[in-house]
Amino acid sequence: MILKNPKEERKYREAAEISMQILQELGSNIKEGVTSWDIDNLALELCKQYHVKPSFKGVGGYRYNSCISVNDVAVHGVPNSTPFKNGDLVSIDFGVIYKGFHTDHCWTWSVGKPSPKNLKLMNTARDAVENAAYLAISGKYTGDLGNMMETTALKNGYRTVKMFVGHGIGKSLHEFPEIPAFGEPGTGDLLRDGMVICVECQVVDDTGEVYISKEDGWSAHTELGGNSAMYEFMIIVGKNSPEFLTDTRAWPVVA
Repeated sequence: MILKNPKEERKYREAAEISMQILQELGSNIKEGVTSWDIDNLALELCKQYHVKPSFKGVGGYRYNSCISVNDVAVHGVPNSTPFKNGDLVSIDFGVIYKGFHTDHCWTWSVGKPSPKNLKLMNTARDAVENAAYLAISGKYTGDLGNMMETTALKNGYRTVKMFVGHGIGKSLHEFPEIPAFGEPGTGDLLRDGMVICVECQVVDDTGEVYISKEDGWSAHTELGGNSAMYEFMIIVGKNSPEFLTDTRAWPVVA
């Protein structure tokens, strides 16, 4: 969507603030022995406390309140009863519906101190998405952002997953434009002032190809079992600079 007036902006800032508070609380509960079921149940309880609804539940028949992807699951991880282990990478993708506005953002944490290999992967994924988000300026194109994400991953020895894309967001969860994690500068869809978008990608220590779990029909696993890290920011496209609507840039990566 394109924000049209201060009232819409105010509501969206409120939605983003609530969503960040909930996601931060979910992240603080990631510990050895905790399961993604536990985190997802907490997500529902927190939504009730904040008088919001989980944005993902019901989309395409999805039955859960969040997507929790561990290690080789790049995205759309379905909550389960497997306890987290020290060194696991846990990505929580989450959003709410507040006064008709949807949110959607993601952060990856390490359970305990990450290995140097995993830390490099997480830092690269963060850089890829942050660097792309800084290009969310009126007059730029989705290809500018996608190129930045892929280039950042490649120069560090990783790949981006091309099967899934960032997107516009507003009164529905997925809106125009689509923002792939690859592309050529100056191509794709034009970004306009006031447009609300989700800049995201999955950076993988793998081929970049994924397969969908036959067991749950959702979890996207890396082709060869390499780890993945995912970050996602909601951004308001600006005339001269972007605004991070979900500004989680200072968050730690260790749970």
